Amino acid sequence: MTERWLYSWALGAVAFGGASLLVPLYVVQLGGTAVDLGVLAATAALVAAPGAIVFGRLGNRVDQRRPLVLGTLAVVAGVLAAIPLVDSVTAVIVANAVLWLTVSSIPPVLTMLVVDDAPESAWTERIGRLNKYQGYGWAGGLVLGTVWPFLGSRLLAPGAVTPALFWVLAGCAGVGVLGAVGSLPRPDPTQHVTSERRIRKIARTLSNSRRGVKGATFAFSPNRLYWTTRTIHPRRLLARLDRALALYLFAAVCFFTGFAAFWAPLPLFFTGIEFDSGQIFALYLASSVASAVLYEGAGRLASRIDVRLLQSGALAVRGLLFPAVALVGGIGVVTVELGVAGVGLAAIGATWAIIAVVGTAIVTRLAPPSVRGEVLGVHTALGAVAGGVGGILGGWAATFGYTVAFGVAGGLVLVGAGLVFALRFVGETPPRPVAEGDPVTSRVESAETAVPSGGQD
Repeated sequence: MTERWLYSWALGAVAFGGASLLVPLYVVQLGGTAVDLGVLAATAALVAAPGAIVFGRLGNRVDQRRPLVLGTLAVVAGVLAAIPLVDSVTAVIVANAVLWLTVSSIPPVLTMLVVDDAPESAWTERIGRLNKYQGYGWAGGLVLGTVWPFLGSRLLAPGAVTPALFWVLAGCAGVGVLGAVGSLPRPDPTQHVTSERRIRKIARTLSNSRRGVKGATFAFSPNRLYWTTRTIHPRRLLARLDRALALYLFAAVCFFTGFAAFWAPLPLFFTGIEFDSGQIFALYLASSVASAVLYEGAGRLASRIDVRLLQSGALAVRGLLFPAVALVGGIGVVTVELGVAGVGLAAIGATWAIIAVVGTAIVTRLAPPSVRGEVLGVHTALGAVAGGVGGILGGWAATFGYTVAFGVAGGLVLVGAGLVFALRFVGETPPRPVAEGDPVTSRVESAETAVPSGGQD
């Protein structure tokens, strides 16, 4: 697999990363409420799961997958170019749903493209390389959003700064289309991945690959969802679901819902304390980068400490940090507020590194070997549903005040922390600490960063 087409896809990822925060900020600029932001986040989360499953199955049935990838980049370019031309919050919410339906649908097809003509021994390397380029692109979109207000305000009229950023991101996706036309892989249709054994291997590879820049704010991975649910047999799964595993999955619903409830109204909160769009992009970037750079350390830590204690502790810290963010607005000095918020968001991102690494380990240890892949799929699916519910909940709770909203979010995470801690008292075989090099949590070195809820991850 040559790397030339990966540069084109990375340009598309720049558009995804920038749009992930630019669209919510545009809704705020149009006068959108916290409820509007909750609906925006919820619709994006809820369309992602079926989109990935349907598009993945479509990609598995066609001889040529290249048009699906090119079509994704073209739709992203068109939607981003059109959004600044509308001034209706409802229209932006619909456009955003189309955007993330498209972006979230393509990762399974990309995975097929990179593994179809490769020996199984090369799959981890290829997926890791794809993740790296996508992750750098996603981070690049956040960096662009951080510096754009400074650059744009010097080159453009005030009212043109935000629309121009949309068009720059659309241009990135458009250039990605042009570059990908001649460089996308052309695997032989006879080499398509169809056997259940190979599907399970891809699912394991994705579950073991490290998350990255995107993961701090978008916990759900449509790519993992598609591959880990391909072989689910509900009756067999229910028959093997014991108390400890059921308790952990319920805990996951609680804390994933809390995560989404926190992130949904956050852009409006930061705007309300007079942070500009560049500063808000910088805060999200700080959270995401802190998460990405700590994954390796989180894996080593998990080799020495009971994973139930480790994750419950990280969840408890995150649950306390969520409502603490609401206190930033009472400081009164913008520069100090920005510094405190940056430290807080970076700490929140750091907790996600532990939660993500250890979560996969706990599920893998608790699940019987015969249904392990299916349980990982259920775990991912619960994250998708909880993301939708949490977005609505966070937006609604913010109508009573951000202290209430972030308190509700933190409370749900603390409940999840308590349930994870309770695993110590449920079941006879506790999940052991994860050994370094363990296939459950070993991380692909080249996959330093992964992408969005529309990303490879």
